[in-house]
Order: sequence, then C-alpha cells, then structure tokens
Amino acid sequence: MNILKFFTAGSVDDGKSTLIGRLLYDTDSILADQLEALQQSNRKNDDGTIDLAILTDGLRAEREQGITIDVAYKYFQTEKRKFIIADTPGHIQYTRNMVTGASTAKLAIILIDARNGVVEQTIRHSYLVSLLGIEHVVVCLNKMDMVGYSETVYNAITDKYKALAAQLKLKDVTFIPVSALKGDNVVNESEHMPWYGGRSLLHFLESVDVETGAESDLARMPVQWVVRPQTDELHDYRGYAGRVLSGEFKVNDKVTVLPSGSSSVIERIELFDQRPDRAFAGQSVTLHLKDNIDISRGDVLVNSDHLPQNSKLIEADVCWMDARPLDESITYLLQHNSKVTKCKISEIVYKVDINTLEKQDAYDFKLNDIGRIVVKTADELAFDLYTDNKANGAAILIDSRTNLTVAALMFKVAL
Repeated sequence: MNILKFFTAGSVDDGKSTLIGRLLYDTDSILADQLEALQQSNRKNDDGTIDLAILTDGLRAEREQGITIDVAYKYFQTEKRKFIIADTPGHIQYTRNMVTGASTAKLAIILIDARNGVVEQTIRHSYLVSLLGIEHVVVCLNKMDMVGYSETVYNAITDKYKALAAQLKLKDVTFIPVSALKGDNVVNESEHMPWYGGRSLLHFLESVDVETGAESDLARMPVQWVVRPQTDELHDYRGYAGRVLSGEFKVNDKVTVLPSGSSSVIERIELFDQRPDRAFAGQSVTLHLKDNIDISRGDVLVNSDHLPQNSKLIEADVCWMDARPLDESITYLLQHNSKVTKCKISEIVYKVDINTLEKQDAYDFKLNDIGRIVVKTADELAFDLYTDNKANGAAILIDSRTNLTVAALMFKVAL
C-alpha cells in the first residue's frame, strides 16, 4: 500500500483545518479519546455542530484565534492508500511554514472560499506550488453551502483559476466543489450539486497516480559521516554513511566524489546488518569503495556517468522567510544537504509582484518576497537543477548572526 503526502494551502478562513478534520471524521480515523475531547470542546460552529478544525489546531494560540500558525501533520489510511497530510497556515505572516509543509509533498490542495474567489494568497500559494515543482494540484472550492451550491459561482472561479494555472504552467489541475462544514464532496458525493459529475475529494486522492515520473533517477548520496572504527577487529574498515537522495547505487558501479572529482568503484553496500547489491533513494546506507580516497562530510557520491553541476556561483529562485530583509553586505550560511558553506548574495535578479506575477527590478527582499538571486559560495557545490532533481537541487539560507533559516533556494543554473 503506497503513501500519498499532500498539503493544504489557501487564505485565512478558507477552511483548510476543517477540511482535514472532515476527512478524518468521516473516514473514522479519529481515536476514541480524541472524539470524546472533541465533543466536550467549547468550540462549536454557529449551528451547534462540532468544530472539526480543532483536530489540527494543536497550539493554544491556534485554538484561541481559530487560525493555523504552525504546520500540523495528520495520518490516516483507507483500504486503498495511506495518507500523510500537512495542514499549512493561510496567513501571509506564516508563508514560510507553508513552504516547509509543501517541500516534501507530492500533491497540493488549494482551498478557495467560494464567496471570495481567487485572492492574493491563492496566487501566492499557487506560485509557490509552481516553484516547488508539485505536479498535481486539487483546487477545492469550499463553502459551497454559503453560495447556494451555485454552479454559476463554481464556473466563474474555475475559469479565473484556469487562467492563473496556465500562466504558472500548472499542468494537472482538478477542481472539486466542496463544503467541509457540511461534508459535501469531501468523503461522500454531495446530493446538493447534481451538476457536478466528478468524484469526491477522498475518492480522487485514493486513485490519483503520483508515482509516474515523480522521482529522479540520478544517483546522489551526500556523505553524512565517515565510519572509521580503527579497532583491532575492524582495523581497515572505512565506510561512507549517508542517505541516498535519488536514483540507486549498485555494487561495482563507478562513482565520483565531488567536489574533488576523484573516482572509485563501489566494493560493497551495508544496510544495517545486511549487504544488499543495491541501495535505493530514501535508504540510509554505508558505501565501501575499492580505493582509499580523501572523503569528508558534505562531499557527494554520484554515478560517474551522470555528473551534477559543480560551481561557486549559482542563480536560484528564492522565497524569503525572515522578518529581517536580505542584506547583501553580510555573509550567510548555505546548507545544501549535509554541506554547509559561507556565501554572499551577489545580485538580486528580480522580484515577483504576487498580484500580477510580473518580474520587477528590486533592491531588497523582505518577508514572504519571492524572486531570483545570484549566490556566491565559498566552496564549490555539487548540485542538480531543481527541475531535474528536487532532492539535490534545493538548499536553505541561514543567517550566521542568529543561526535561523531565512530563505529557501531552488537552483536554476550555474554561472
């Protein structure tokens, strides 16, 4: 049984937490003690029914204000599939948390309040979905009960979003009219919208194919630790431990160590107490090479037939996540997988006007700004373009003064 990771996005009060609560409630995925606490809660809807958003609002401030602040992860399964849901914030102040929740997802659910239609946060989140390369998008037009389940309203909003999707080059977009509060088209098909001939949200999530072409076959493994016991029993033991980011490694494969460029052949692979012939993406393994090479944490082992980019000057898309604006005069830290290097922002290429999606000349980047910059690093980075290999094509920018993450980077080209 495969696992589908997806996240919800949208503006404040579009009903993201309620939608997830409805999915959990109507699929009987709530534990007995959770259900009892839910029924005893003093948070009710206007009609006296249970406020299902409580299921994902874990922080006290979230419960008091009725908004999502941090990313909440929920897990459930049906007979057909397992699901991991990331409920991300809708408030512009917490866009950085939305990026965090979306970074590992294979599908995005973007909620639109049927009363308000496409708003600024809809555009911002859709643009981020495009930047992050998430191929499957479900647009849920929520609160259809509050517009009389109107087909006219549904068509007007879908037409506007289709134009936005074409502009952002979102390819696989599905529209589903729902009422998370009433349960229409969330788990069960609605009787209130006979004009809608599609499936409910759950039925769509159970059947959507997110595996085809989703992962890169480029073999990449950043070294996290050099295993060198130097005991009498393991005197000559030298292994390179890490998690395979993408592709696969096989015994007798020729590999190259970057950034040094040294080459060798895989002698054996260790996975716990096993010695498999292959190591696949997602597995944490120890690789042994036939030659003794100078390899350290932060180096990358790659298949010699398909080398990545290797550069100190990189153009990248950026989502700025810090209240402090970008400062070209200071030195930042760039973390790319297990490698951390000093860097400076050498150029701001452009900033995107989130309302018009136009690229504008810019001299600064502030909280939640999106655009493109050029980064100059102290050490060479071995990376892939984000469009070719997400796992090895992204990094985070850290403020060396505070050690806090300030931006997410998606590599576009080596300069």
